[in-house]
Order: sequence, then structure tokens, then C-alpha cells
Amino acid sequence: MTHSTAAAASGTTEVVLEASGLTKHFPIRKRGRELLSRGTRGVHAVDDVDLVLRRGRVTALVGESGSGKSTVARLLAQLHPQTSGTLRLGGEEVVVKRGRAFRAYSKRVQMIFQDPFASLNPVHTVRYHLTRALKIHGRAGKTAQDLEQALTDLLTRVQLSPPERYLDKFPHELSGGQRQRVAIARALGADPEVLLADEPVSMLDVSIRLGVLNLLRDLKDRLLLAILYITHDIASARYFADETFVMYAGRVVEGGDSETVTQHPAHPYTQLLIDSAPDPDRPAAEDKDGGSGEPPSLIDPPRGCRFNPRCPFAMDICRTEVPPPFPLDDGPGHFAACWLYGEGAAG
Repeated sequence: MTHSTAAAASGTTEVVLEASGLTKHFPIRKRGRELLSRGTRGVHAVDDVDLVLRRGRVTALVGESGSGKSTVARLLAQLHPQTSGTLRLGGEEVVVKRGRAFRAYSKRVQMIFQDPFASLNPVHTVRYHLTRALKIHGRAGKTAQDLEQALTDLLTRVQLSPPERYLDKFPHELSGGQRQRVAIARALGADPEVLLADEPVSMLDVSIRLGVLNLLRDLKDRLLLAILYITHDIASARYFADETFVMYAGRVVEGGDSETVTQHPAHPYTQLLIDSAPDPDRPAAEDKDGGSGEPPSLIDPPRGCRFNPRCPFAMDICRTEVPPPFPLDDGPGHFAACWLYGEGAAG
């Protein structure tokens, strides 16, 4: 019995992958006078992120471009080593570099990339991509017949039927949605416990995005996968995810169940994201005050709350102290890292 079958039989939603204090700073090469200095500057891509992925649940990580959400996915996939913080897979702390340890880790944690055409080798067929994944992770069987059955099962699982129509096609012969389904099938070839989906529908036509999200939801329900859904579209997070976390400039600023976060946003940045999303029920002339400006430099980020230069409610403490996550009482696990909700705050 595979881990997916066992999980389905037990009906559990236990923690599969957990990140605590996850931090990633990319060092910057020194130039000119900087060569004489002792210190090393870096890009503060991710700072002190806590994240829990549970079996059979979708967790969304939302934010604008450059917020650090894709870096979080790559840290969880161990494509980048973290600067600090810990990762636990199945309750055990993991430190993975390369070789057998990385292969064992990637068997359990698979990533789906944003651009399905770039993630597939254009000179190889669908059969090659899926066969390679099955063989690497020891799931190709012992005979050619076993391999053909495994290939058929993978394509059927991602709703590419009949499978024989797709096996010998090259990526350029497929539509964007079909290529992304092949990429999902390749990830499933490892029989993973976790799928890290980095904006899996942003490169697809609007008309087929819903089909891919529904496929991921179906796989989550049938295989009890833990899915991290990276997106800049907070509306799709409400539709697809069980819980949503909002990132800004490398830090998580709000989180909780998706319905509460999207319908009752607490952090000013989350409110800005929702106000900027197209809404047919909101008059076109309606405009909210605040939230103007650009995201800050992550080489020299603002002190205190990183949103304070753009926040219409910024107070003195916001410019000096990093706000901790304050629990809110309007939804399960809802919190906001904002001094508006600190002790003694009005309202």
C-alpha cells in the first residue's frame, strides 16, 4: 500500500511539511568601494516565514511579484538552501543538499513550475518525460508492460485521454493546458506527499485555468496530497485553497482560512490586494485611499513593518518595530502581523 492509499484509508489531515523561521538572503557581489568593506549585503528575499502543509489540504501563498512567495516554494523544494530556519518532513528535520538525500526528498516533495513549456524539454516526447520520472523514483515496474500501464495510469489521472494520443507527442504539439497536465503527471510519477504549485495557471488561457485548478483539487481529494498554491490572484485562492497566507516584501503579513482572509481582510496590504482585483460589483470610479507607491527594496528593506511606507494607517511604532502575528477572533487561525491589532490599539 502506498502512502497515498494509506492516507486515504485513514482520512487524516496530519502535518506533512512544516517550515519554521524560514529565511533566505541572497548575497550581493561586491563592487568598487564595497570591496574594502567587511560586511556582506544581501537581498532579504524571505524572512522568518512559518508554514504548515497538511495532508488533504491546499494552502495558498499570495502576494505581488517580488514578494518572495516563489522563493518560499523553492526553499521547500530544497532547490535553494535556506539561510536559517528549519524544515520538517513527516515530523523529522531535514537538511538536503544533493545526491541520494535530495532524490529521497524530491520523491516526497514535488514542484510544478509556472511555465509548462520551459519545464519540459522540447526535444523529448511525453513518453520520455514520464518514463524518466517513473524510473528515477523506482515506479517503472519490472517489464515493458508494467511501464506502459504506469504511463497510461499517469495520463489518465491528469485527464489526458486516450493516453496513446499524447504519449508520443512533443511539448510544442500540445496546448498550454495539456503541457501543464503533463507536468503534473510527471510530478505524480514520484507518488509524492506534497505538491508545490508555483503559479500553475498564470501562463494559461483564462478559459482553461479553472480546469487545471479543478484537476489539482481532485488529485488533492483522491490522493490526500498536501498542496502549496503560489499565486498573485487572491480571488483564485479563495476558490481553491483551504487556507491563505499573504506575503509582502519577504514576510507573511496575514493568514487564516481562505474565506475569512478574503472576505474580512485585516492587514492593510491584504485590503489593497483585494481592492485591486477586478470586481464587477464595484463601480469603476470607486477608489480606495492609500496603498500607493512601489514595493520596497529588499536589499535595504524598511525598518519595522515593511509595508509602512505605503500604509495609510502607519504609526510611529510601525517604522521601528517588526509586528508579530496578532491573533484575531473572526475566523479559525486568523492573524495579522500589524500593529493596528496590538495590545492597546484602538478598536
